[in-house]
Amino acid sequence: MKELFRNSDLPLAQRIEDLIGRLTLSEKVGQMLHEAPGIERLGIAPYSWWNEALHGVARAGSATIFPQAIGLAATFDRDLALQVATAISDEARAKYEIFAAKGTAGRYVGLTFWTPNINIFRDPRWGRGQETYGEDPYLTGEMGQRFVKGLQGDDPRYLKTAACAKHFAVHSGPEKDRHSFNAVASPYDLEDTYLPAFRQLVVEAGVESVMGAYNRTNGEPCCGSEFLLEKTLRGDWGFQGHVTSDCWALQDFHLTHKVTSGPVESAALAVNKGCDLNCGNLFHHLEDAVRMGFVSMETIDRSLRRLFSTRFRLGEFDSKDKVPFRAIPRSVIRSQAHIELSLETAVRSMVLLKNNGILPLNKEKLKSLYLTGPNAMAPEALLGNYHGLSPRMVTFVEGITEEAGQDLKFEFRHGSLLAEEKKITTDWATFEAREFDVTLAFMGLNILMEGEEGDAIAMADYGDRTSIALPKGQHDFLMKLLDQGKPIVLVVSAGSAIDLSPYVDKAAAIVYSWYPGEQGGTALAELLFGKRDFSGKLPVSLPRRLEDLPPFDDYNMSKRTYRYSPVEALFPFGFGLSYRPLNVTKLEAPASIGPEQSLTVKVTVNNPHRESACDVVQLYLHKDCGMKAANYELAGFERLELKAGETKTVELTLTPRQIASVHQDGKRAFAAGALRLWAGTGQPDSRSRELGITLAQATVLLKN
Repeated sequence: MKELFRNSDLPLAQRIEDLIGRLTLSEKVGQMLHEAPGIERLGIAPYSWWNEALHGVARAGSATIFPQAIGLAATFDRDLALQVATAISDEARAKYEIFAAKGTAGRYVGLTFWTPNINIFRDPRWGRGQETYGEDPYLTGEMGQRFVKGLQGDDPRYLKTAACAKHFAVHSGPEKDRHSFNAVASPYDLEDTYLPAFRQLVVEAGVESVMGAYNRTNGEPCCGSEFLLEKTLRGDWGFQGHVTSDCWALQDFHLTHKVTSGPVESAALAVNKGCDLNCGNLFHHLEDAVRMGFVSMETIDRSLRRLFSTRFRLGEFDSKDKVPFRAIPRSVIRSQAHIELSLETAVRSMVLLKNNGILPLNKEKLKSLYLTGPNAMAPEALLGNYHGLSPRMVTFVEGITEEAGQDLKFEFRHGSLLAEEKKITTDWATFEAREFDVTLAFMGLNILMEGEEGDAIAMADYGDRTSIALPKGQHDFLMKLLDQGKPIVLVVSAGSAIDLSPYVDKAAAIVYSWYPGEQGGTALAELLFGKRDFSGKLPVSLPRRLEDLPPFDDYNMSKRTYRYSPVEALFPFGFGLSYRPLNVTKLEAPASIGPEQSLTVKVTVNNPHRESACDVVQLYLHKDCGMKAANYELAGFERLELKAGETKTVELTLTPRQIASVHQDGKRAFAAGALRLWAGTGQPDSRSRELGITLAQATVLLKN
């Protein structure tokens, strides 16, 4: 029989049915595993579904390393997210062709990327929070949508790569309990916080895949949840792509969640509820499940249709000349354009939290500079987890050495260890700091101290943190530096919040660098010396103390994030200083709107400086409708660059969905009342105002 599935002129559905019809049950089940075996008699090669591209093509050799996802979120720049993901998918396609030509197969070689992670970073103790776009559902959805678009491309027939929204849903630690815990989330919190970004990536971005989480949500294991997979994902949202389990999550059904009696029942529960691909090997038991009547052949074929749809759309079964993305040359891998894009992203991501005037550093007036701290020379402080490899990584010391040139006297000492107290007592580093005009102290965390279960090998808590303070050795050393009386610029590397309250009054300046990628040292140096201006904004709140947070395993959003916390953060979500901040002078909005209407507001912004300036304008709202609502919530943002003296008016539009209120039963509906709006370069809480954020305000009546 002629192999119709090889005929690229036929409709996709016909080709898939032809291929499925040629497979035995054993072959079908094999194709539902993440390491799908080849089928030699049909000329089908093995395919590994497992690949990663969180901030660059990961774990497959040389690739451009971009800032970690939390740093990309700090740019508040949708267009930049699209550009970064487009560069990553270019490199992915080029690497795929290289590997295919050499016959290289297996994990981290394919075109199905388990990215992005759009879980809400609700608690700073979660080690994987660095993989997310922060604590706000709107920011997460906006950045995630553009990232998916960049990964998947815009060809009407073929996928450039296949993106995956993970981990569905209500998943953000603790890592050590992720195989067993039950995340209890109210209907309100589900609709208001945990599900919106997933919906946006499915409904608006057309994400090809969704990955289920390890945990249970409201009693159901996420990879076999009727509510999440059947009712919400495929029912309410109309998802047409495939669902994959997290790795070895299905064995948790019977081993730790105790919702099934053994592997056959676990495999049956997962596939019956709509999990199509098993990262792991439990789906081997589907043959027995079919024979025992637990799973129908039609259910198996349903999953295969979804899986083969992805592989066909990636061009696996078509000739090279048919698939436009297969012509992407290997020269794109770590191309100069991509390296410059990584640098630009790092520049836009770093957040200036305090500046008493010491920055920018003036090379003409400055005579000497002292560099110290465990992250100053550490490449690990640039990376973040799920990273590729680069032969040209620029550490902070290297970047500053290049930028400072020959005119400055400067020295470097580690001063303290990263995760431990000193083994030998010495104050050389603090004594030496007295002799220099300014000290740059590079403190914080790195990927050995926060990350996924098993990866952060310097910590005992499976990648999570039990404290948000600096490690004691770093803290003691930093306090000695601050007590010297000389200006200290504190540079914090981290993918999550660190309590900076012991240092905020004494430090001359504080910079949050995140994990800024391979060009992090150059980016920081250009910012510190004023070649570029700071414009990053916090995608998470930096709390004053851990005691202000609810228990880590409590998934109720009450008292969490800027949206519901009754306690002011030390540095609030959305905050970030600039050398030349823009002024928001006016917010114009209609007096009233009715049900199902969108709302367009006009924000007037001015650059009062003698040089061009870049800043992020943010729109926040509060729904005063007689029911539960967030303190404030981000509803729009726009990164602007204005020329000296320029004034510009931008329009921001709120959708009916944004304007609607979430009821306690989880239904979203229009409610009469008032919509209070603020526009500025930060949020409208009193702490942001105290830190210098000015805002324009308007009120819109919501009338039935």
